[in-house]
Amino acid sequence: MTVFDCERLLFTPASPNPDAIPVIFAFPNEYSVGITSLGYQVVWATLAMRPDLRVSRLFTDVCETLPRSPELLGFSFSWELDYINILNLLESLEIPIRAAERDDTHPLVFGGGPVLTANPEPFADFFDLILLGDGENLLDNFVDAYQEVRSADRQTKLRYLSQVPGIYVPSLYEVTYDSQKGKIQSIAPIDSETPTRIQKQTYRGNILSASTVVTEKAAWENIYMVEVVRSCPEMCRFCLASYLTLPFRTASLEGSLIPAIERGLKVTDRIGLLGASVTQHPEFEKLLDYLSQPQYKNVRLSIASVRTNTVTEKLARTLAERGTRSITIAVESGSEKIRRIINKKLTNEEIIQAAINAKAGGLGAIKFYGMVGIPGEEEADVEATVEMLQAVKKAAPGLRLTLGCSTFVPKSHTPFQWFGVNPDAQKRLKWLEKQLRSRGINFRPESYNWSVIQALISRGDRRLFQVLELTRQYGDSLGSYKRAFKQLKGRLPNLDYYVHSDWATDQILPWHHLEGPLPQSTLIKHLHEAIGHFNASRLVEPVG
Repeated sequence: MTVFDCERLLFTPASPNPDAIPVIFAFPNEYSVGITSLGYQVVWATLAMRPDLRVSRLFTDVCETLPRSPELLGFSFSWELDYINILNLLESLEIPIRAAERDDTHPLVFGGGPVLTANPEPFADFFDLILLGDGENLLDNFVDAYQEVRSADRQTKLRYLSQVPGIYVPSLYEVTYDSQKGKIQSIAPIDSETPTRIQKQTYRGNILSASTVVTEKAAWENIYMVEVVRSCPEMCRFCLASYLTLPFRTASLEGSLIPAIERGLKVTDRIGLLGASVTQHPEFEKLLDYLSQPQYKNVRLSIASVRTNTVTEKLARTLAERGTRSITIAVESGSEKIRRIINKKLTNEEIIQAAINAKAGGLGAIKFYGMVGIPGEEEADVEATVEMLQAVKKAAPGLRLTLGCSTFVPKSHTPFQWFGVNPDAQKRLKWLEKQLRSRGINFRPESYNWSVIQALISRGDRRLFQVLELTRQYGDSLGSYKRAFKQLKGRLPNLDYYVHSDWATDQILPWHHLEGPLPQSTLIKHLHEAIGHFNASRLVEPVG
């Protein structure tokens, strides 16, 4: 029996037409990881329900029967370091890694997902085309357009597809630099027929995603996932999950959530409610009441990160009764100043009350998400996080406390995209670990070195593909990246430029030609609002 035999499908795949387009849809990681991705599930089902496509799935460890001559090869790209697996899979299929080296005998290689939508430029040389944004309408528009030019040569196909809103063909844009090691001078289409800018596509409906397959082989065994909300209304100024996915959208309770949950409960008793701010759904109380009905007493309920001031005793009790032992809350910092800088509308009193309510409702633990190295942060702000957690422990004795802590990483299309990573973050993580563990609070830091690599990729331009090719040979450690930069010295800016430098707000960013939900003028306005709360002397003054 294969892993595919264990799947319970919640959709009906189409029977492919005789002339159906052969497609490989890949996830650049193991099956257990890929099949747990709601985005991968939904895109796969969307493609598989089209009779004009014959879709085969590919993972790093298993695959369905693959076509000999695929016309389309797609990747769902969710984690930056999976790029290594993308290159490995291309080689295993005997497809050139670089798009410029492919010809009419090779499939068009396309990609989508959060990594590419945020900043595709470091990977631009690897993809023929990239789908930016939500797939609900974009996927069908892409396939329909491909059908129109299916028999054409490769270049004609790419030029035609570049006219579809949300489809980015990197080879049709030329990037010039002040020098090999300098800043970007311009990003422009190679001819007048190619769009000057590409707009990320945003689905605005109120029927959101839900699992299309349930399997015991998933990383989250037998879970059925339901998307409750998309984006986040809080707009923390560092947050890609909020700014890049605006506007905040909620699934209809009667038209989307309840029907989806009822479908899922026919095949499993484990439900996961997903979204960046699930409890801010306007009818979340009604959803809780629905799930609290006696017939669902055996349902195991999991919930994504919740907003602190929505943690009521009722919420905690409902979750505890449905098998949840802990909740996750993003607080970022115990410092009121830092929370003002990042626009985190939250007080320490609300954090403490959330812990009290969680314990009263029967939960045994809370995991807080924090961050160090936020622009404007000083040592006193890190000390404030320890003091806040001590206050929580005192107010809710017996509740197990965990702080998961990362380093600030600048993300495209956010007001903090111009800031670099603070090198002091590394020692602040070590200081927090010492302070919290001595106080009986579990501390789970994210690797500082991984944050450096993440920042490199999140702010990278096209020149970075040379580094990515080399690090694949050297390994994916920070030392491998430093070794690659040393070997490429003089051919691109150094590592510090991409990772630690603060950038001027008037310089051209790698994603300048890719439009997010908000214009740059709005991001700069939000940046200045943040700067008002700390000394911004290290940021280069913007033009105008």
